[in-house]
Amino acid sequence: MAGRHYTAASTTFKPRSPALLFLLAFLALTLLFYISSSSFPSPHSTSHVISSRNPNSDIDYSFVASLEKFLTKSPRYATAGEDTVSGTTSVEDARKLDDSIWKNQNQRLYDEAFYPAFSPLKVYVYEMPSKFTYDLLWLFHNTYRETSNLTSNGSPVHRLIEQHSIDYWLWADLIAPESERLLKNVVRVHKQEEADLFYIPFFTTISFFLMEKQQCKALYREALKWVMDQPAWNRSEGRDHILPVHHPWSFKSVRKFMKKAIWLLPDMDSTGNWYKPGQVYLEKDLILPYVANVDLCDAKCLSASKRTTLLFFRGRLKRNAGGKIRAKLVELLHGADGISIDEGTAGEGGKAAAQGGMRKSIFCLNPAGDTPSSARLFDAIVSGCIPIIVSDELELPFEGILDYRKIALFVSSSEALQPGWLLSFLKSVGAAQIKEMQANLAEYARHFLYSHPAQPLGPEDLVWRMMAGKLVNIKLHTWRSQRVVKGSRSVCTCECRRPNVTSPGPLS
Repeated sequence: MAGRHYTAASTTFKPRSPALLFLLAFLALTLLFYISSSSFPSPHSTSHVISSRNPNSDIDYSFVASLEKFLTKSPRYATAGEDTVSGTTSVEDARKLDDSIWKNQNQRLYDEAFYPAFSPLKVYVYEMPSKFTYDLLWLFHNTYRETSNLTSNGSPVHRLIEQHSIDYWLWADLIAPESERLLKNVVRVHKQEEADLFYIPFFTTISFFLMEKQQCKALYREALKWVMDQPAWNRSEGRDHILPVHHPWSFKSVRKFMKKAIWLLPDMDSTGNWYKPGQVYLEKDLILPYVANVDLCDAKCLSASKRTTLLFFRGRLKRNAGGKIRAKLVELLHGADGISIDEGTAGEGGKAAAQGGMRKSIFCLNPAGDTPSSARLFDAIVSGCIPIIVSDELELPFEGILDYRKIALFVSSSEALQPGWLLSFLKSVGAAQIKEMQANLAEYARHFLYSHPAQPLGPEDLVWRMMAGKLVNIKLHTWRSQRVVKGSRSVCTCECRRPNVTSPGPLS
């Protein structure tokens, strides 16, 4: 046969030309390399971050738009848990559940090679009465168009709720049909004995801002009783329960009774203005980013942006507590070349002004406000504007995963308030460092974009990665508390630790 020498005895053939075989192999390897490089973009490329912003995509990044769809199809999400308790439970109920959980976890220990370190988290989502969940979402939905309510300091109420809507984004992902979910590091379970953690889906921020004060407090007390009646709560005293209280005013009247639960927080103000000593600490709780007020500056936006302003700030200048530094900074920086500082709020006009200003600036000033944190930091990140953080008490989200030194510059309050120091410092930052930090911002932006469905490496995903790191310690304190003789010794906490203070270190 043409092209080969064939012998029936050996049933083998040899190519007529070795050169031809080499050429074919080379072409095949080239084709494989092309396919691989097309399928797996460089980890430093911004294209993989921005592709999900396609306007034709089914991904929602807007709280209002996502909520509209969610409420339309919410009946099919309402799959009741098999063992949620609606009445008061006994000590015996908690004991039986504890035994069932032990059997399940013991089985996983021997069946799963890396349990609990690298196993997907199993989360039980309580099926709370609708007055704690759907009714509150409908309350927001039915009022946000018609009202322009302001808080006592002039902030738009509904915009504040959107900034703190982390409770919605996490819950919407957890209860979505598994076929529609993209996150693989957390799964919802419908039996309490299978759960590693328990999620409490109570919308504390919506109720605080949109309900009459006494009505809200009454609802808080009802929610507290409902949760504390659950056998799982009584078994662990809440240590394995996740409580979203992302606005520092939310659930304030009763949260002292749930201080052993895992709180989802915007920061950990340790001055005592918002949280009492011993209520919050990093080993127990988790910091989550605010929902950004501005739109993502994608690859096209970043390439087109002409950043002619050295430093930008827009926000309220008169704040309480640590936020008093704002007025002092404004006084020091007023009139300096390349500095843009404006008074403003988070309404629609304010959003456009802030978004435009950040996209034209190299650095964005992020001083403390009434609390150590604000949404402004995350607005700056998704705008490609390097944050200048002047907030000595600030704690940051996902810091066990993300290194903020690569995307932000940290300045102590004492240095920032020295006349001329901050401006001189900013002008000393080299072009190469600026370029590197801007590239890192483009890559990090995806970690601060809440969405539905929740995206891999988005904030919802990083929540569960951080929770996985806490799991062994949660189990340790849960089981230890059950066997330690009451009053014989204290269970370890971080109540006596000094507050975090930003200060120059060996790596700064």
